[in-house]
Amino acid sequence: MRHGSLEVVLIGAKGLENSDFLNNMDPYVIITCRTQEKKSSVASGMGSEPEWNETFIFSVSDGVSELSIKILDSDTGTGDDFVGQAKIPLEAVFEERRIPPTAYNVVKDQEFRGHITVGLTFTPEEGNDRGIEVESYGGWKQSSYQE
Repeated sequence: MRHGSLEVVLIGAKGLENSDFLNNMDPYVIITCRTQEKKSSVASGMGSEPEWNETFIFSVSDGVSELSIKILDSDTGTGDDFVGQAKIPLEAVFEERRIPPTAYNVVKDQEFRGHITVGLTFTPEEGNDRGIEVESYGGWKQSSYQE
């Protein structure tokens, strides 16, 4: 059973398709972990190579298997344009506890639209009986009980 917090470090993106014809686009990201949703700041005028360097924290419980990252272009007066999205499987970070910043494919209409770089860290919930390992010392277990 997995319970804890997932830290998502949103670094930046490269090679995105510029959806604005006259100006550089103003991309931002919506990160979804099950029912939790977080929004990045708008990288104003950064076009297809935005940088955010922002950190988001999500509470994680059983059944969470992936992170969804949608990239949108902020437009004044009209609806924001969908640039693409990345789906990040979380199994590796649950096992390794930390995945260094990695580039994930951004896809729109089943076509490659660039990369988004994200770092992940999973911190298990402390003080529960859900499979937290107890440090073993050759057959006996350390106890924190004191008289």
